[in-house]
Amino acid sequence: MPEISRFYGIAITMNFREHNPPHFHATYQDYEISVDIRQDW
Repeated sequence: MPEISRFYGIAITMNFREHNPPHFHATYQDYEISVDIRQDW
């Protein structure tokens, strides 16, 4: 996955055209999360 940012050992990654909903991943040591990006207007 392309890395968008890295700070304090946390890597933020996001793939173009990956499955919906749009989201990004954050990893730190042995931990990983996926965060949905939604627009509720």
